[in-house]
Formats: sequence, structure tokens, C-alpha cells
Amino acid sequence: MLKTDSPASSQLEQDAQALYDALQDLIRVYQFRDRDRICCHDLSVTQCYALDAVVRRRGITVNELSAELYLDKSTASRVVDALERKGYLRRNSHPDDRRAVQLDVTRSGKSLLARIRRDIVEHEKSLIAEFDPKTRRAMTKLIHQLARAAAERVDTSGGTCCIKEA
Repeated sequence: MLKTDSPASSQLEQDAQALYDALQDLIRVYQFRDRDRICCHDLSVTQCYALDAVVRRRGITVNELSAELYLDKSTASRVVDALERKGYLRRNSHPDDRRAVQLDVTRSGKSLLARIRRDIVEHEKSLIAEFDPKTRRAMTKLIHQLARAAAERVDTSGGTCCIKEA
């Protein structure tokens, strides 16, 4: 454990502040980029994230979706309702639990998500084209590692807005 007044602790504090600033800039830009690109397809960003999660995790339930998206269960249910009304998702009987339903993407939902992904991937290609392949792979690996580390520290049970330190 680092002493709070050690040079290493001071450097860690500076690095954490710099990471916070960099991520705030990146997240803000991506949120607006995603909103502007996705809304053209009659979806909210959250609906698009939900559609993507159902494609990636076949047989996901609403409760699992709420945890995946860090949403309250009632919010996730409303997102699913909207996607079902639009014809992009359907609810199926869960094979192991009669009380639960599994979510499945419809053909039109898969088609829509494929169009959105193609659009965003084309945008990403233009962003990273000037980086050499080794750097591109390293950036992707680092972002995945950071996302996993952050996800391990997120409460996915919903309903809490304040972190309770031990």
C-alpha cells in the first residue's frame, strides 16, 4: 500500500487526475457522436446499447440486461418495451424458468444494429487510420483492460447513486 504522502502516491494522484480529464473528454465526445448517429435510426443511445447487448448475449433476461447496462430494472423493462413496440426485440419463454423471459432480436433489429455498427465503425476507421497498426491494437487492448477494471468496481444491482467506501 502506498503512503499517502509518498512521491509514488503523488504521481498516482496526478495520473488519476489526468486519466479522469482524458476520459471525460473522450466520453463526452462519444456520447454526442453516438446520440447524433444513432438517433437517425429512431433509437435512443440506451435502446441501441440494449439491442447490442441482446445480440451479444443471446438468451439474456431483462434482469441480466439491466445489470449489463447498469440500469434500474424498471428502466431496462421500459427500454425493452420500446424496442419490442418498434419490432426490434421479442420476448420468449425462458426454457429453465417459467417466471422469466428471454430476449431475442428480430431480423429487423439485427439489420438495424448492423447498419448502425457499420456507420460507427466507418467513423472509427477514420479516427484511427493515422495510427500505426501496433498502436491501434495497443489502444484497443488498453481500453478493454480499463473497461474491465472499471466494471469490476461497479454495483450492478441498481438503486444506488452513492459509492459507499469501506
